[in-house]
Amino acid sequence: MTVFPHPLLITVAPNGAYKQRPDHAALPLTSAELGQTAKQCLDAGAAMIHMHIRDAQGRHSLDVQGYRDAQQAVKAAVGDAMIIQVTSEAARVYKAPEQIAMVTALKPEAVSVGLREVDQPEIGEAGLAQFFGWLAKERVMTQVIVYDVADLQRWQALRAQGVIPDAPWSLLFVLGRYSVGQTSEPKDLLPFVMAHTGQEPWSMCAFGAGEHACATTAAALGGHVRVGFENNLLLNNGQIAPDNAALVRQVADSARVLGRSLCTAQQARDAFFAA
Repeated sequence: MTVFPHPLLITVAPNGAYKQRPDHAALPLTSAELGQTAKQCLDAGAAMIHMHIRDAQGRHSLDVQGYRDAQQAVKAAVGDAMIIQVTSEAARVYKAPEQIAMVTALKPEAVSVGLREVDQPEIGEAGLAQFFGWLAKERVMTQVIVYDVADLQRWQALRAQGVIPDAPWSLLFVLGRYSVGQTSEPKDLLPFVMAHTGQEPWSMCAFGAGEHACATTAAALGGHVRVGFENNLLLNNGQIAPDNAALVRQVADSARVLGRSLCTAQQARDAFFAA
């Protein structure tokens, strides 16, 4: 039996909701740039792209047609070799009903959903049950974002109460989102891992120069990783990364050192729906 029975899924988060071109010249903002970045990161070892889009002024957008245009560009670049995960992030622009409406109108292959963003009074538990029931019925690969152990425990309670139906879900542990200076350390992962009592596969994302160390720790603990310019612009040596692919390549190199194989998009699809 191998030490790691499951291959490592590397997701690239190439842009996020806030960074702009002055932050990094290689930050992909347009559909064409997202397609080019996807191909570079696929070649470096990523099997999923966590995608944000921007409006004409470069601001965070959940526009359905904008997402369709970006999906088309990525598909043209990589075909089915990458899973396209769209974000439903509010980013201080959208409210929960708008976020849910975008997802149901777009019906993406994969989506990330911040639990605390949709777990709002105007949605209620009945609305959560309806939304997550729809995601399960439509077989949308859904990653639930939790920012701390309290979020994780809320998710577990919703599952136990039957508000969230049994279905293939995955989790994203966000390390250090509310720390001083918004930086992350590998030890930030431990409370999540200790509190995670379910069967959902999990990934992590981290902020700042500690991203790679956190990613390597997650890979060593059997989790999956998300890296990219959304949360970090620095290589492990402290230098500015030339592009997103360089951050992906670092994780792929760590996986080889650990003896953990890399997951392809089709393997991830098959494993998700087999859960």
